[in-house]
Amino acid sequence: MTTLKKTEIPTRKAFSMRMAERGAESEFAVFESDIGYSTYSYLFGDKFPERYFNFGIAEASTMAAAAGMASTGRTTIVSGYGVFLTMRAVEMVRSFVCYPNLNVKILSSHGGITAAIDGVTHQATEDIAFMTTLPNMKVLCPCDPASAKKAFDLALATPGPVFVRLMRDPLFDLYSEDDLKIPAKFRMGGSNVIKEGTDITIASYGDILFQAIEAADILAKEGLTAEVLDLYSLKPLDFDGITASLKKTAALLVAENHQARNGAGTAIGDYLARLGMPAIFDHLGLDDTFAESGDYQGVVDTYGLGAKNIAETARRLILRKS
Repeated sequence: MTTLKKTEIPTRKAFSMRMAERGAESEFAVFESDIGYSTYSYLFGDKFPERYFNFGIAEASTMAAAAGMASTGRTTIVSGYGVFLTMRAVEMVRSFVCYPNLNVKILSSHGGITAAIDGVTHQATEDIAFMTTLPNMKVLCPCDPASAKKAFDLALATPGPVFVRLMRDPLFDLYSEDDLKIPAKFRMGGSNVIKEGTDITIASYGDILFQAIEAADILAKEGLTAEVLDLYSLKPLDFDGITASLKKTAALLVAENHQARNGAGTAIGDYLARLGMPAIFDHLGLDDTFAESGDYQGVVDTYGLGAKNIAETARRLILRKS
């Protein structure tokens, strides 16, 4: 059984803590839309007020201004809620950030239904579809504080736009600071094997990765071994890592806190079809629906993304193999 330690720091705070730490060594600027105390970008603003710009509740203007500064050669970071940055400001992201391939990094909080109690207006369940579709954009989704800090470093070091999807609430610690000193452990286009197995591969990212780990533990009680992959890099995806795991298990289940349509599962299914690789495959996400407001775990379970449903779906895929 996997023992995970609960953490007190949400990924949105860990990312901003690292942003404040790195501010002294790099001249990047931070732009935000009047929610700096929610995204914790104020940690940077308190230390470097001359490089911290609050545009009020105006995400499109915030993004356009950040693009303008980035066009002069200074890296900029835009901090806000994912649902607004990826929809209200998507034209600015597309035309003024991605088209000229500028060094704008996006701190996107409240990804997926991690916003939970805040309701559908704040639940960014289409953000991965929007951001992975845009040319030049890279997309990361860390699952815990250590990987969120590393995601900041990776975003800052990567040329061009980078979107980092972060969570509202603290969940668990999976990685240690020592883990992330290993270059291959967290890189653009990478993934990590969290648990090894031979009966099925369960691939996930962000908060649902912890549900996948719990699902693997449920299956283990039945004598079934699930290999769990952390797909922290959503664009580019680690197709080599995915196919390597599939060669062992011949079955793949993708579970994600996003619309099932046009998320990571869609991209992976398309890749496997084009490759012609024989594999039993399915993916879980929101089934063409908005979520409701409520307790985080309750919302996750209601929409089929909890550990029990992941385990049940994995069990059906394993049976299909035989």
